[in-house]
Amino acid sequence: MTIHFGLLGAGRIGKVHARAITSNPDAKLVAVADAVEAAATDIAGKYGCEVRTIDEIEKAGDIDAVVICTPTDTHADLIERFARAGKAIFCEKPIDLDLSRVRSCLKVVRDTGAALMVGFNRRFDPHFAAVRAAIDEGRIGDVEMVQIISRDPGAPPVSYIRSSGGILRDMTIHDFDMARYLLGEEPDTVFATASVLVDPEIGAAGDHDSVSVVLTTSSGKHCSISNSRRATYGYDQRIEVHGSKGAVSAENQRPVSIEIANAEGYTKPPLHDFFMTRYTEAYAAEIAAFIAALAGGKPAMPSGEDGLKALALAEAAYRSIADGRAVKVAEVLG
Repeated sequence: MTIHFGLLGAGRIGKVHARAITSNPDAKLVAVADAVEAAATDIAGKYGCEVRTIDEIEKAGDIDAVVICTPTDTHADLIERFARAGKAIFCEKPIDLDLSRVRSCLKVVRDTGAALMVGFNRRFDPHFAAVRAAIDEGRIGDVEMVQIISRDPGAPPVSYIRSSGGILRDMTIHDFDMARYLLGEEPDTVFATASVLVDPEIGAAGDHDSVSVVLTTSSGKHCSISNSRRATYGYDQRIEVHGSKGAVSAENQRPVSIEIANAEGYTKPPLHDFFMTRYTEAYAAEIAAFIAALAGGKPAMPSGEDGLKALALAEAAYRSIADGRAVKVAEVLG
């Protein structure tokens, strides 16, 4: 069974998904839409698909599913629109920056019976997935503590910062999902602290660039998250899970995994420069999982509810920063 895709958005992440779709033998990229015609034309020329408008993709009989890579403030509207059009939907995180808007969007998804998957790609990274497999196999016993380090090589433009929803909704939200994925229990308490250490213009835009968060479950398991918008040494992506019988970790990945030893000591190549190359396998695997879910008539995961729960953790973290206290997730979810 071949799934025929329409791609909404031809920017940086749109290009990543175009490559993932066209590399899958069970998928065909039929059309791409973007407000910037040159961006859409570039993808169309590279992958042999058509340039169409969103209206045309919505009405198209030759498209089964869409991948939404447009700006965040359009996600919920597009999900609802394509759910009503009978298309399966893969949407980049977040669904929206507002919890109530996410809830209303998910109601439309439920009412229409549409398939929706949210793009938390790190679950599909082979190294992180191997950590989860070690947990599931009981190799480290019961999970007790999780550490997640996620640091970008550099901050995005301030123009992006202003519309991103803030570092916790834009960047840390991936780590909130990973924490839920690895802990095996829902965090019920959030304590966060944040600073502006990288660029004062980020602070002037109302955001932070350096964040630490501790999530705690009702049984006492906890996860610590360290985020920074600056890592001069490359894209820093590490996790460690400590359990009752041992620990499992996933270290930083490099484009070339070698080590050189000489009179100057031991050296390794630089880390990946950013997510486009670090998570290439993860993006391909998540699209493959979406296709498999559609072909098998099974729910697509991560689901819209996963997107809602990750956003709730971000909201609780913002409240914790503002109030200087630990915040119960129930306060946010109501």
